[in-house]
Amino acid sequence: MNLFAHFHDVVVRKLDELSDAGNLPAGVDLGRVAVEPPRDPSHGDISTNAAMVLAKPAGLVARQLAEQLADALAQEPDIETVDVAGPGFINIRLRESFWGRILEAILNDDAGYGSCAPGSRGRVNVEYVSANPTGPLHVGHCRGAIFGDALASLLEKTGFDVTREYYINDAGVQVEVLARSAYLRYLEALGEDIGDIPSGLYPGSYLKPVGENLAATHGDVLKGKPEEVWLDIVRDTTVEMMMDVIRDDLAALSIKHDVFFSERSLAAKENNVIQSTIDGLRSRGLVFEGHLPPPKGQVPEDWEDREQTLFKATEFGDDIDRPLVKSDGNYTYFASDIAYHANKYSRGFKEMIDVWGADHSGYIKRMQSAVKAVTGGEGTLDVKICQLVRLYRGGEPIKMSKRSGDFVTLRDVVDEVGPGAVRFMMLYRKNDAPLDFDFKKVTEQSRDNPVFYVQYAHARIHSVFRNASELLSTDTTTGALPEAASLSGASFMRLTDGAELAVAKRLAEYPRMLQSAAAAHEPHRIAFYLYELASEFHGLWNKGKESPQLRFIVPDDKDVTMARLGLLRAVAAVLAGGLGILGVQAIEEMR
Repeated sequence: MNLFAHFHDVVVRKLDELSDAGNLPAGVDLGRVAVEPPRDPSHGDISTNAAMVLAKPAGLVARQLAEQLADALAQEPDIETVDVAGPGFINIRLRESFWGRILEAILNDDAGYGSCAPGSRGRVNVEYVSANPTGPLHVGHCRGAIFGDALASLLEKTGFDVTREYYINDAGVQVEVLARSAYLRYLEALGEDIGDIPSGLYPGSYLKPVGENLAATHGDVLKGKPEEVWLDIVRDTTVEMMMDVIRDDLAALSIKHDVFFSERSLAAKENNVIQSTIDGLRSRGLVFEGHLPPPKGQVPEDWEDREQTLFKATEFGDDIDRPLVKSDGNYTYFASDIAYHANKYSRGFKEMIDVWGADHSGYIKRMQSAVKAVTGGEGTLDVKICQLVRLYRGGEPIKMSKRSGDFVTLRDVVDEVGPGAVRFMMLYRKNDAPLDFDFKKVTEQSRDNPVFYVQYAHARIHSVFRNASELLSTDTTTGALPEAASLSGASFMRLTDGAELAVAKRLAEYPRMLQSAAAAHEPHRIAFYLYELASEFHGLWNKGKESPQLRFIVPDDKDVTMARLGLLRAVAAVLAGGLGILGVQAIEEMR
């Protein structure tokens, strides 16, 4: 049950009744009517803006309409009080018995609580990581990978048909530099002393296995040959092996993609998608030959005023028109990216989400203008920027990785603290805010370590059920919880303590939180919610330590015990469900 969706339906029904009675004009648009938590929790459990948004189009006074609606809502059996505040806001307090129905719904749905029917909200393409295959993933890629994966899971949970995609940047200058770097490692594998890696090439030792593979496959056939002979061979082998490394790194975080799309495929001779995309835009008058003004500020020495092939980005909200072909005749990265997003649209994706690094924020407006153009305004592109991650150990900056040479790899981080801690902490801050990751803090067993605090709540619930195994006549000594539905018939009216009801109310917020997080493309909201839920559970645990009558297991009162166990089973379901979306294991026992 979605608490707020349920009472939205109740409010709409009461508005229809007012309309039938002639107190509200028929046909008034109810689309802006919202039911949500009040800004101040002391004002009630839910509130609605119905009177505020309907009064003007209905030609009524908001306060008078609010009072009529309040009188109608007060007749609902689940509503205890209805108050009209200010010019017409309506605050509603629900009866304590209603929270028992919420718990019943959670226990009957169990893992499905908060879910929408699969695919019911359409298709969406989420592209994330998409790192150049020039080496192992570093910690910056780690954040984007986790964010994109969690966002995809969140969208699936809330009813979207999601395709997880990786765009392989296997074309252009960087990949050629990678091939030249790997060729040196090939010569090294043949026994040649290559000395120091020249400036401008990739120095990391991760290319040594590539060189060894090339030597084992080709012997010395490529040695001493002109670059045009070996470049394609070395590049293809290197990209393939680097992608294997990247896939392995991602697997350490349980991240898998549905599609790996090659940039090089867009310019294939037999089907040049880039050129056909440019030709299509030109036929619509959106590509032209023209000149660009010089860059603002100090003009670079290599800038030249020349006629270029330009995309009319300014017609779609960009600041200037954008070049599609470089001075050497090759396509710009932007031209490739336009063709790639046009390809996504041709595959049936009207909604696209790209997860980019902090250094790409200036690229957003032009890419969104391109998507508008190639989709005729039907497609949307939301770009989520993941800001930098700063690594510390006990407050001291982390030294660089020996393997990579100049950055800390994703595997360095995962191997030290584990995938669960990495995933949760990378999501425990909004994606566009810088993140400080302290190895010491994320392994502490304290409230200051959010991932421990949430997992500890789940483990504590398992410990309660192990202690309650005799009462439940089930074997919970193995750590498995009883079936949730088996507790849905408990006498939840026995839950009367304020801390118990606070936990039930927090559980009721879960479906709405998921929906709002999905709409905003912000999975960090789940991490925040789980911490708050864990905090309220731990508070309830502590009250039981101080007051024996509030303990979860009361030997001489089976009804209250079963009600509290039902509450805990519901908490466990939501904790496990939320952690599952984030890709974090719900721990059953802390060691």
